[in-house]
Amino acid sequence: MSSTAPPDRPPPAVCASSDDEAVAWDDPQELARFTQLVPSEDARVSTAHSVLVIEGMHCAACSVNIEQALMRVPGVLEADVNPASRRARILWDPDRVRASRIAQAVAEAGYRAYPALSVQAEADRRREQRLALWRLFVAGFCMMQVMMYAVPTYGVSPSGSEDMSSDIWRLLQWASWLLSIPVLLFSAGPFLQGAWRDLRARRIGMDVPVALGIVVTFIASTGATFDPGGLFGEEVYFDSLTMFVFFLLGGRYLVLRSHGATAGALESLMQRLPETVERETPQGTLETLPVSRLQVGDRVRVRAGQAFPADGRIEAGTVWVDEALLTGESTPVERGPGQCVVAGSFNLSAPTWVRVERVGQDTRYAQIVELMQRAATDRPPFVQAVDRIAAPFLWAVLAAAALCALAWVFIDPSRSVWVAVAVLIVTCPCALSLATPSALLSAAGYLARRGVLVQRLQALEALARARVFVFDKTGTLTEDRLALQRCEPLSTELSAEQALGRAATLAQASLHPVSRALVEAFGSSERLTELSDVKELAGSGLEGVDAQGRCWRLGTLGHVLGPGGQVAHEATDGLPSGPQAWLGVNGHVVARFELTEQVRPDARAAIAALRAEGLETILLSGDRPEAAEALARALGMDRWYGGAGPEDKLTVVRAAQGRGLQVAMVGDGVNDGPVLAQADVSLAMGQGAALARAQADFTLMSGRLGDVVEAWSLARRTVGIIRQNLAWAAAYNATGIPLAAIGWMPPWLAGLGMAASSVLVIANAWRLTRPQGAVGRAVPPGVAPAASLGP
Repeated sequence: MSSTAPPDRPPPAVCASSDDEAVAWDDPQELARFTQLVPSEDARVSTAHSVLVIEGMHCAACSVNIEQALMRVPGVLEADVNPASRRARILWDPDRVRASRIAQAVAEAGYRAYPALSVQAEADRRREQRLALWRLFVAGFCMMQVMMYAVPTYGVSPSGSEDMSSDIWRLLQWASWLLSIPVLLFSAGPFLQGAWRDLRARRIGMDVPVALGIVVTFIASTGATFDPGGLFGEEVYFDSLTMFVFFLLGGRYLVLRSHGATAGALESLMQRLPETVERETPQGTLETLPVSRLQVGDRVRVRAGQAFPADGRIEAGTVWVDEALLTGESTPVERGPGQCVVAGSFNLSAPTWVRVERVGQDTRYAQIVELMQRAATDRPPFVQAVDRIAAPFLWAVLAAAALCALAWVFIDPSRSVWVAVAVLIVTCPCALSLATPSALLSAAGYLARRGVLVQRLQALEALARARVFVFDKTGTLTEDRLALQRCEPLSTELSAEQALGRAATLAQASLHPVSRALVEAFGSSERLTELSDVKELAGSGLEGVDAQGRCWRLGTLGHVLGPGGQVAHEATDGLPSGPQAWLGVNGHVVARFELTEQVRPDARAAIAALRAEGLETILLSGDRPEAAEALARALGMDRWYGGAGPEDKLTVVRAAQGRGLQVAMVGDGVNDGPVLAQADVSLAMGQGAALARAQADFTLMSGRLGDVVEAWSLARRTVGIIRQNLAWAAAYNATGIPLAAIGWMPPWLAGLGMAASSVLVIANAWRLTRPQGAVGRAVPPGVAPAASLGP
């Protein structure tokens, strides 16, 4: 999980202000917290995949600048920075560059990087929120005081009147000037610092026009205060200055809080492992060590209230476990000796002993974290396109402000500066850049709490367009756990126990529900016989070679028979309707296994809900046609296909796509990998094979089919919210720019409009975090609740 520089290569430059900080970045154990090594096609070479949190990034132009700075570092292969989540996903070559050099590149660009999920990142987020609140308070307090001094001067000429002398008028202006200084130097600091950072790097960001407007307003008003009648006239706009700084900070603070809530929810789900764990030593004593030092086979004690540090099996004690991270359900489940527990779930009741089976990146928890990190850093192509045009758009804003200022020199020179300032502020494209990512991240966060993990944010838009839903059968529409009902030997050479032992030997290499049922039925793995070259053939079964060179096969009848194979016994009539598997050796069938399966409790309600929305449902199964038909009819599906291999499933999906329909595929097995990749959008059951999860756009950790309907309904709402956000952003700019250009929108109103547009976009996206009960509304009258449905 870590990378170090070869000894014959000089170390790269350090990243920050001290050598200690560079050492911390490159320390192998620290690096493993935010970096994963990804093997390439050449097994001897690996690339590093890191996720960083960026401090000081507020807009799309910032993300483009950071990406460009990272891509200039030799050894950085890819860089993707998401301004909405403030996360950067970087792919780099550990043989050419160190993590400290990557952090240095971010620092040189004017920002600061922290390892994702680190204590420093969390502390920085909280510090930034507190500082933003203080800036907002100072701006609000000074704004109220300045307005108190400005209101009496409205309608009074600088030469004074019978109600106010010119000296009092000047005194009020000087007081406003004094109160505007802390607003300029402290409250407006983020805008000025961001603009200076961009200009120093010879680039332009969204802070540049805002800072330019603030500085120009202050300089012009200062000139009018101390040199009345001079170049800047006699009118001052300290009230407008303090007001639009307050409005801008108010909008930025609300956006910061929404980002913080999203990041906090993400980190609360991902920071669930304990820092240390109690492990039993060979002498029978307990030692405390970091979780990163756990190994497979260790026996650890988990106290009540602690999270399980790794995947394993309980060896002693019965406990209640909170598995909300995996299922989205807060209801605890009971786990006893021999049952599995997963890293990140909580022990709620009593101390227990666990034998570790998977650690580090091999745990399901690590896979969940990887999926959520990928979603947090993912940017759909449309968002990337908007971000790329941010800088050219800002140059156009500066040009438009200059032209308006020039035009007003001939119309009314006293208003030229203020019109230019209003144009600079009102045209800032913050709302446009936030319109899509804010909605997608809100939807992904809600689904994550439901137990549905989004791997690619753009898949939400694809899911919203889906009109055909294709389901696998075993492990998807039915429970992922099967039970062996009958083992029937078809040869006198093997007893039932021997046949089951051979089948379990092959089945232990597979995660298919049938394979797991056979392994569990046989019991202890110590009694399994030895087979070599065991491999799984997608859609068919498994095969391996014993010590005598005989080829054993487990799976479908056609797979077991092979070309020219035959059944060794005539007891094949009257086949059961449930799942079954066959065992054979050298093309001769020697045993048949009958299994029982149960339809998922919410399968019928989910299919009914989809059909009520006018969607087409199809069952694709490698099981026998009669079994597939029986299940499809029981669930009320539109069409079904049994005995389908991977190529057959691809044909069905391509045929639906050929009709111009968007296809969503729901599956769980190795044989579903190709069809999941072919579908327009794919959903994999969280308990299924790793290949299926890797190919899928969504992972249903909950195992609830009702969440398929929930995800589709939310995806449609998300697309609607995105369209509303984009329409508002476009309407705001289309209305605000002409009003500012003709002088009908003062700078303070432009600041209010800019802040309000960003806040409205964020608030509109936040509506996606509230449950809508989509499944319940979609189920037509007369359909029983999911909990009461039988098979």
